[in-house]
Amino acid sequence: MLSILRKSRLKDKELRVLMLGLDNAGKTTIVKCIMKEDTSTVSPTLGFIIKTIDYNGYKLNIWDVGGQKTLRSYWRNYFEKTDALIWVVDATDRFRVSDCAEELKGLLGEEKLLGASLLVFANKTDVPGCMTPDEIREGLQLDDIKSHRWHILPCSAMTGENLVEGMDWVVKDAQQRLFLY
Repeated sequence: MLSILRKSRLKDKELRVLMLGLDNAGKTTIVKCIMKEDTSTVSPTLGFIIKTIDYNGYKLNIWDVGGQKTLRSYWRNYFEKTDALIWVVDATDRFRVSDCAEELKGLLGEEKLLGASLLVFANKTDVPGCMTPDEIREGLQLDDIKSHRWHILPCSAMTGENLVEGMDWVVKDAQQRLFLY
């Protein structure tokens, strides 16, 4: 029943995309790159930023929420009507992979996010010595996730590598799950 209501609500092909991850993962830089904005002046997000983009016939409302530890308890305020969760991981930050996994596991248990698909952007994979997508997949225990459809992609917020492919996956997944047409 919920999926029918969602399809009805989404007849105008509008998607709410929530972008989360630990601080310094590159969430805002990814959003700026997708929006074709200058990425040379990015500072930590101390709240949230909403950007809207028309993408392949869909209106994507991207909610970029700060990832500092002090802000994470407020993340739940942004869960309502989320269609896709983009979880950004800093592929150079080996020391916080377990923190990253713990935060993601908590998110995936939230009732308001149960219908959302999950895209994991392994950001900064253009940096030598970074973790591979397989290392991140293992560190986040992605293969254990049965509650959400998920996909992982290596990317670079600075070069734009795989950002379009990631957004394509989000839209394609939404087409399959949410829309009647």
